[in-house]
Amino acid sequence: MNAPRPDRRRLGRLALGTVLSRAWPWRALISPASATGATRAATALAPAALTGCASWGTWNDEGSAQARALVADPPAGLPRAVHLADTPFFPQTELQCGPATLATLLQAIGRRATPAELAPQLFVPERGGSLQIEMLAAPRRHDALATRLPSRLDAVLRELAAGHPVGVMQNLALDWIPMWHFAVLIGFDLDRGEAILRSGTTREQRLDLLTFERTWARAQRWAFAVSPPEEPPATAEPPAMREALLGFERVAPPARAVTAWQAAARRWPDDLVIGMGLGNSLLQAGRPEDAAQAFAQVATRTDAAAAWNNLANVRLRQSRLPEARDAARRAVLRAAAAEPGVLEATRATLAEVEAAFAAAGNPRP
Repeated sequence: MNAPRPDRRRLGRLALGTVLSRAWPWRALISPASATGATRAATALAPAALTGCASWGTWNDEGSAQARALVADPPAGLPRAVHLADTPFFPQTELQCGPATLATLLQAIGRRATPAELAPQLFVPERGGSLQIEMLAAPRRHDALATRLPSRLDAVLRELAAGHPVGVMQNLALDWIPMWHFAVLIGFDLDRGEAILRSGTTREQRLDLLTFERTWARAQRWAFAVSPPEEPPATAEPPAMREALLGFERVAPPARAVTAWQAAARRWPDDLVIGMGLGNSLLQAGRPEDAAQAFAQVATRTDAAAAWNNLANVRLRQSRLPEARDAARRAVLRAAAAEPGVLEATRATLAEVEAAFAAAGNPRP
């Protein structure tokens, strides 16, 4: 496992890991996932600390509207059936559904991991199971991203259709007497109305799709995919992707962090946070020219003051003063017109650039 590394480096007046964090705390765009894991049926837990692995049960409650709609009128492009039969299987031991689920997902992408190896990273004895936040964090130690998926059944099924098994949280009992459980969704059959799971000690659990959705809905429709850094999940959305990338870069070697940000930037070239993350990761990897190109691209696409400001800082450190001045002026103009919260920082950068010009004996135009 790679030791954690600093994720901030000062460049001029801008903290490169934070993108003008004084004005725009982009590392907090997504609140941390609420906790989850295994617990006994008689234990009532707060929503922010869900925990549990449990035996199977079905209940006639609400929450199957999405499944009914999908069966009645499947969306275009969604196969009628998918079965990822080669997905690994680890029968869980008592209260170890978290490690078994995560080992399944990691081995599905070629990472060597077993439930026994993962249990110390995931199992929280006082909670009687594994926490959601740990389920998302642990894959980073194995060169993998764990990304929350949209809370829609069609998104989860499309992820399966893309060839990726999906980790899901279920409540196998009632809202007021929960039995929390992690499982791996490996397929579905719309004609038969079935969901197919690796669950507990059952290698291939075929569950009525409506029943599956009910148990999933009672766990706030929580689902995630584990993927290599170079391959974002097919149905991931930018907010969840940003959160996954920010967590990954804290522990990943710089080169692997770059790989992850590059893959996301190809998918979402107009996303400011992802573009800035790519530039910052390239700087951390010792590639300032590539970082400047990344900042220039996102600045041109978004006209964001933060992007122009970072570009100006990079060019200043490269002693490319005309380009630094141009970017710094653009940053100030943009901030003055539409982003007043970063105006002070952009003016400070411009002043630093002008001071460099004066020190070099170049007159100010």
